[in-house]
Amino acid sequence: MSGLAAPRRVVLSLGSNVGNRMTALQSAVDALFDAPGLEPVALSPVYETAPVGGPEQEPFLNAVVTADTTMPADVLLERAQSVEEALGRVRGVRWGPRTLDVDIIAVGGERSDDPRLTLPHPRAHERAFVLRPWSDVDPGAEIAGRGAVLDLLAAVGGQELNRRDDLELRV
Repeated sequence: MSGLAAPRRVVLSLGSNVGNRMTALQSAVDALFDAPGLEPVALSPVYETAPVGGPEQEPFLNAVVTADTTMPADVLLERAQSVEEALGRVRGVRWGPRTLDVDIIAVGGERSDDPRLTLPHPRAHERAFVLRPWSDVDPGAEIAGRGAVLDLLAAVGGQELNRRDDLELRV
């Protein structure tokens, strides 16, 4: 999957629940757009969310970033993982606490069952912390094979989610 692809919209979900969560999210935005190949389109509001799954842990700050890119999905994954690593991400307990999580939710309408990068993200349609901020920046968004983000959000209940208007990400 090397070489340049046609420009397409990507959706990235950012989350942090260890250390200075807002600094981690802003540092992720800065690092993701510091190198060429990824052009920002929109940054969602920041939400504070209860953890979903995994061990007992502190609440997350979450946001969604949309961007345009010509990078192949595997190169985008390498960038996302490099940003996580640079900001102290340690992969230990599944769904455990983390300084930074950068999930690739969608790359255009691309579909992939590759275990290294499944597209669209296999659980995005179940997670209010992805769907709510994504719908804020793109109310007409759809998840390939799943449906409209707003419809999926309406179907997800019981997930604690609070918009933090006192926090703002910037490119």
